[in-house]
Formats: sequence, structure tokens, C-alpha cells
Amino acid sequence: MDNIPIALVQMQAMVGETEKNLQTMEKFVKEAKRKGVKIICFPELACQGYTGELAGQLAETVPGPISHWLANLARENNIAILTGIIEKSPETKPYITHLICTSRGELYKYRKTHLGGSEEKYFSPGGQLPVFEAEGAKFAVQICWEMHFPEVSTIYSLKGAEIIFAPHASPAIIGNRKEIWLKYMTARAYDNSVFVAGCNLIGDNGHGICFGGGCLVIDPKGRVIGEDFSGQEGMLTVQLSSEEINKIRYQERKSMADSFYLEYRRPELYTDLLGKINK
Repeated sequence: MDNIPIALVQMQAMVGETEKNLQTMEKFVKEAKRKGVKIICFPELACQGYTGELAGQLAETVPGPISHWLANLARENNIAILTGIIEKSPETKPYITHLICTSRGELYKYRKTHLGGSEEKYFSPGGQLPVFEAEGAKFAVQICWEMHFPEVSTIYSLKGAEIIFAPHASPAIIGNRKEIWLKYMTARAYDNSVFVAGCNLIGDNGHGICFGGGCLVIDPKGRVIGEDFSGQEGMLTVQLSSEEINKIRYQERKSMADSFYLEYRRPELYTDLLGKINK
């Protein structure tokens, strides 16, 4: 991994006001470009706003007008854009998808695989856990509720991910976002030797849900290296240093403290046990 400056955005996304939401993203992308950022991540379903009831109505195909516009924005500003979109499915309920638009204008996507209880009525789950490579880093996307499943983070790390982006749509009613995130996101980072970078929607969505906001970046040793819980829409910029993760992942390690713990797993034990439990 190269040294890489990233940005996390907490923003208000009004349901159905897609053009306004995209204008907000464009503003932050241009600000990120001025600051030399290489990857910027926006929250879950930031394009059309987070909604279940109107998801089918607002869903759009990928590729489609929104994704083409974002891919052009990424190329014009030489920055990778990660952002959430309600993706139309021709046969089933839509997907909660996160777009990956590289600085070269390439377009990829991740479909949320683990849906929350309130989401299952309106959305279809994805079925793949891809790792992407762009801007000198390998990264993956683990959306909101999915961060509660440690197996997902482990699979990403084993597949080479160095950064896990964690876009959220977590309502304010759930509680203190920083306190909640620190309970498990530090563990995901430390156990899997990855950077974890989370961001959340903020403010009212125009349809009765108020989101709590928050941006947080944790290094591969579980240390907080950037945060913004100001309660205001804004962008957090953090420089990710390659030194520690490269030492853990790729260079000769001289200390147990620099271990890549996943190399020492014994999956034959876990597979056998899980098979018996799941019967």
C-alpha cells in the first residue's frame, strides 16, 4: 500500500432529492481534490437518500445516469469516489449498493450482503465480497449493520484488503455513534490488520428519520487516527501511512507485535466446529 490521503463525509441526504444530494457530493469532491485526497467515501444510500418504503420507486440501474455522472466527476477530479445508491434489480427488490468510481472513470459496485431486520422487506441481499484496487491501495466496503459480522472483515483481509470503508445510515435514536463504533470497529481493525474508515448520514432525511452523523478512522493497531463527531455536515481528511501495514503484511517481521494474526489461523478447526453448530 502507498501512503494515501482519504476523506470521509458525513452529509445530509434528502430522500428523493437526488440532484441536490449529488450537488452536495460534488462540493465535497472538489474540496477533497484541493486537499490532495485520493479516495473519498460518502455514506450509505447518499445518492437518493436512505429509505425503504420508496426504494423501489427511486432505484436506478447501474450503470445508469447517476453512476455515469459520478464516474465522470471522479475522472475530472482525479479522485476515487465511493458512495451509496439504491440499485434497481430487474427481477427482485432493489439492492443497497455502494459505487466505486475510480480516478480513471472505471465503475465498480458492492451490494450489501447482510441486511438489517427493517431492510429485508424492501431490499435484496448481495452475494459477493469483492476487494477493489485503486489509487495505490486495496480496499473493501462493509456497510453499516455488516460491521457487526467479524467474518466479513476477516474475509476481506484474507483477500488482501488494506482498508475497509464502512459507510453508515445509522439513526440518531440508536445512541452515541462514537461510543458504539469504538466497541467493535477497533476490534475489526486490530484483529484483521486493516484500516477501518467509517462515515454516517447526518440530519433529517425528509421522511421522518434523523441520522446521527460521525466520521472515524482507525489504524491496523486499533488506534483512532481521525474523528469528527461535531454533529455538523462536513468532511474528515486523514493521511493513511503505509509504513505499519506494509510491515505487518509484506515485510520481514522481527517482533510478535508486528504479526499478521490471520496467518496463524487454523481454519480446519473452525470449519469443523461451525459445521456442527449449524446443523
